[in-house]
Amino acid sequence: MTLPQLYLALLVGGAVLLASIAAARLAHRAGLPSLLLFLTVGVVVGEDGLGLDFDDAQLAQALGTAALAVILIEGGLSTSWADVRRLLAPAGVLATAGVAVSVVVTAAGAHLLLGMDWQLALLLGAIVSSTDAAAVFAVLRSLPLPSKVTGLVEAESGFNDAPTIILVLVFSTNTDSPSPAAIVGNVAYQLAVGAALGLLVARVGVSALRRTALPATGLYPLAIVGFGIVAFAAAGAVNASGIIAAYLAGLVLGNCRLPHRAATRSFAEGLGWLAQITLFVMLGLLVNPSQLPSAIGPAIVVGLVLLLTARPVSVLACLLPFRIPWREQAFVSWAGLRGAVPIVLATFPIVSGVTGARDLLHIVFLLVVVFTLIQGPGLAPAARLLRLTRPGQARELQVEAAPLEVLGAELLTLTIPPGSRLHGVEICELRLPAPAAINLIIRDGTTLVPGPTTVLLEGDEVLIVATSTTRKATERRLRAVGRRGRLAYWHGEYGHPDPQPDPESDHVT
Repeated sequence: MTLPQLYLALLVGGAVLLASIAAARLAHRAGLPSLLLFLTVGVVVGEDGLGLDFDDAQLAQALGTAALAVILIEGGLSTSWADVRRLLAPAGVLATAGVAVSVVVTAAGAHLLLGMDWQLALLLGAIVSSTDAAAVFAVLRSLPLPSKVTGLVEAESGFNDAPTIILVLVFSTNTDSPSPAAIVGNVAYQLAVGAALGLLVARVGVSALRRTALPATGLYPLAIVGFGIVAFAAAGAVNASGIIAAYLAGLVLGNCRLPHRAATRSFAEGLGWLAQITLFVMLGLLVNPSQLPSAIGPAIVVGLVLLLTARPVSVLACLLPFRIPWREQAFVSWAGLRGAVPIVLATFPIVSGVTGARDLLHIVFLLVVVFTLIQGPGLAPAARLLRLTRPGQARELQVEAAPLEVLGAELLTLTIPPGSRLHGVEICELRLPAPAAINLIIRDGTTLVPGPTTVLLEGDEVLIVATSTTRKATERRLRAVGRRGRLAYWHGEYGHPDPQPDPESDHVT
């Protein structure tokens, strides 16, 4: 590549990146998942749009798998272990048995309704049966849902990629399919070894970073993400699940007391966005829009089978033994978003030379676009209809922490969201546990040092210093006042991470 060609490539790449960032802002304001507009950017730039030709399914598969690893590392780093710890059993069942049920039901629908042969039907069922981590992390965290509901769907989306990839590889083979016992053994090996390597690499990373003083703050986020990549690659090298290894490594590293956690999460979030943009734009480039019309009918049929039959049946069968309320089961069923994962998986049979694989890619692409448009904007109304949230309810406060090792304290930061009952509360009325104290408020771009009678307002960025022993009590008090106002304790609100039912109504608080 000559220097002028390099400049041109960088110019195009930078322009696509900025266009994707603008698309993310537009999608957020319109209440749509960003992945749809990222895919649109790829289609517009592609062969039938501005003329950029990209048709390398093998390269798309490799880059897509690497991007999924980065997305899952970021998802693990930003997931609270306290939220998912008690949900590991139901999430694990959903991610394994639930996937199997969904594959069979979807394949049966494709075979009976579309006349698709069983190999292609099972392959299509496996491709679309995995919920997408990128879509779930991006959409659910913008809703004021109970943490156990969000945690269950996030954990499922982090775990179910591994068995789905295994099934896609099995059904993509042109030789005789292995027996069910061999498939189960392969899935068990990949999950067990992948999980073990992810946990091992993460523990090594935690031990090393706690004992090593790096020369620059920016090296800590790089090191932590690097350990996640090592976990992913190590598992893949022994034919285990790199996806599960990457997610578990991120989960452990994100929940241990490591230096500069806030900076690490910010860096990982940016890296995750970059991976999503790259992934979706590339997948948009891979699809040829002129060949999509013939796939509209099959995509809608398979999508309806998946949304209205396969997903509800798998959720009911898997969650019934755990006595999860039916309203939460219904929401989990609706929240099974599809995104990049199915489109990436659709490249596997193309690389393997499966007959009809290109048609599957177009069906999957349209299914993802159409049903993300249906499910994504419908999540908030569904949550209100099922009384998991109430109209006008503010999002939960997102409190980040950066350790102050020398003082044995932590710096907590929060932004007061619209609708929070922290609005109008004086500092003295918060009654934070001693010695926690609000040290600084950033309001409308200016900073002020608050006094006891300073009133908090919506949009304020608040900096609080608390000791390590009082951090959780401080967060609970802030959540309590954010939900019920200055008289939160009088109303019986103590800031539990899961909002408790309001005794005066059927809604949550």
